[in-house]
Amino acid sequence: MIQSVNKYHIYEILSSDGNFYYTIPKYQREYTWSHREWEALYDDISENNDEYFIGSIICIPLGDAINPYLEVIDGQQRLTTISLFLTAIYTRLKEYKDDLSEDDEDVIPSLRKSLKSKNSPNEMKLVPQVQNFNKDDFDYLLTEVGLRKSTVPKRAYYPMRKIARCYTYFLKRLDKEMEGMDGHNAINFLLGKYNKVKQAMLVKIEVSTHSDAYVLFESLNNRGTPLTAIDLMKNLIMARAESNNLTIDDCFNRWQMLLGNLSDDYGIQERFFRHYYNAFKHRLNEPFQSTNDRKKDPLGVVATRSNLLNIFESLINKDLPSFLDDILLCGQIYSWLILQDSTETTYRKALEDLDHIQGAPSYLLLMYVMRNKKELTVTEDQINQLIRLLAKYFVRRNITDYPNTRDLTRIFMDIISKIEESNSVGNDVMTLIVDILSIPANCASDEQFRRSLEGDVYKDNVGATRYILCKLAESAMTQETWTDLWRRTDKKVFVWTIEHIFPEGENIPQCWVDMIANGDKNLAKKYLEEYTHKIGNLTITGYNSTLGNKSFEEKRDRKSKDGKRFIGYKNGLEINRGIATKDTWTIEDIKARTTALVDELIEIYEFPGTRTL
Repeated sequence: MIQSVNKYHIYEILSSDGNFYYTIPKYQREYTWSHREWEALYDDISENNDEYFIGSIICIPLGDAINPYLEVIDGQQRLTTISLFLTAIYTRLKEYKDDLSEDDEDVIPSLRKSLKSKNSPNEMKLVPQVQNFNKDDFDYLLTEVGLRKSTVPKRAYYPMRKIARCYTYFLKRLDKEMEGMDGHNAINFLLGKYNKVKQAMLVKIEVSTHSDAYVLFESLNNRGTPLTAIDLMKNLIMARAESNNLTIDDCFNRWQMLLGNLSDDYGIQERFFRHYYNAFKHRLNEPFQSTNDRKKDPLGVVATRSNLLNIFESLINKDLPSFLDDILLCGQIYSWLILQDSTETTYRKALEDLDHIQGAPSYLLLMYVMRNKKELTVTEDQINQLIRLLAKYFVRRNITDYPNTRDLTRIFMDIISKIEESNSVGNDVMTLIVDILSIPANCASDEQFRRSLEGDVYKDNVGATRYILCKLAESAMTQETWTDLWRRTDKKVFVWTIEHIFPEGENIPQCWVDMIANGDKNLAKKYLEEYTHKIGNLTITGYNSTLGNKSFEEKRDRKSKDGKRFIGYKNGLEINRGIATKDTWTIEDIKARTTALVDELIEIYEFPGTRTL
């Protein structure tokens, strides 16, 4: 129920006479406004007439008559930014406090009271939420500028976070406009800017409950940071909590646990929600089916970015407690799939392989099988076999680009449908999966696979090419000689990378023109176009940048700076063994090595039912 809707000046919103304060609940997103929004707010207030409208906020009045406060449900970005703007004005005005006229002496105390509240537990008129140190950073800032006394320490990387950066931005804008002004003009400028901010208008909407607030919150986010589908799901859960006899804190904590399992990558989070619906579509639709409606899937045939929110709004509204229980369980499973949970070791090695070959589309099938492991009577060994089978499948798919990416979701959803329709269990589940994956419409044949492997694999799919080269290199490793070819540097780039033996650059070094084409530059260029990206001309090294366009002999015999170990083609990797004994590198060598590697890969990645007769 809406209690009131009123238009206020900023000085009334942050009334220096009021004993109330504002607090941002911990389940709100962190402070996210950046340079674009700071600049827009500063310019809008500066360039427009007094009483310029800058948006709305939604609050729930809480506390009591002695200690009232308002919980901000929408508008925290705007309120936080205005408070930081006022803090910057306060900082600069304080430098001129001894030069203020009698008429203006009350400005600094008034500003101070707009940023402080004696009734607030920490003396702040606006208490930011705690994520990413928002509250601690604002607390530290107010202490630094002399607005309060606090023992909150300066957190590491404070200057790099949004609270400090926003405050610094406003200081710099003020300083730039005051450049060259004497004290009198600077004071007048700052007083004028303060008056502009004070006179700006906000609509404050006060509502009775969180449910009412979130209904409004879904539709009112004017000029704020755009809400994602996942943000709106969270808001809806908070709105429905009380009516489902759940506490908002509990719902928030469970939601945070879910997102924590999914990493902080929004793309992965969104993919999980699509996979969740697509994997369990039949079960999730059952409560919405009716005899009057012939639709098999009233919530939707498949979850996409465009219908994701509608689907989950229906699920949340239908049975929130059951929804939270189920999706948390699936989120835990998904954390294994994306290697987010380091404590899970049963499937980790196989899942790392699947991740390396970019097999994420199959996670919806794996989540389904793992979630229903008991009902399907499949063992951990069978699930490991399935993961390895899927890795093989994605080697063939990603090398050939067949089937089309857009068909993969349908394929894995079809498998789940067939499992449910046939009531398959145990070995029958595994057999059914193999049968469906291996039909010609769903999997590349050996002929297609060979044709792609013999082509310009590096140009067609660098990631898949790196994967098969690494697997060839790993094939002869023992526990004693094991090398992690997937290790990354602090900058998240691979230590071991693809190396072109015959260099790929257009400016072919003369030594290579002589070796590869007997001194004929035109022929060397022709060979460059036709052979440089063949698998026979590719290998893996840990020092690609030091090899580059060097001669074949230099690449082969390159040693570390201390001269103690080979870092070129004599680095000990099985994949380089044949290259390390060569004296020259020719087109015939590339052809022969391509044929040998392709034959080996066809055998390694044979897929049931695809062998060409």
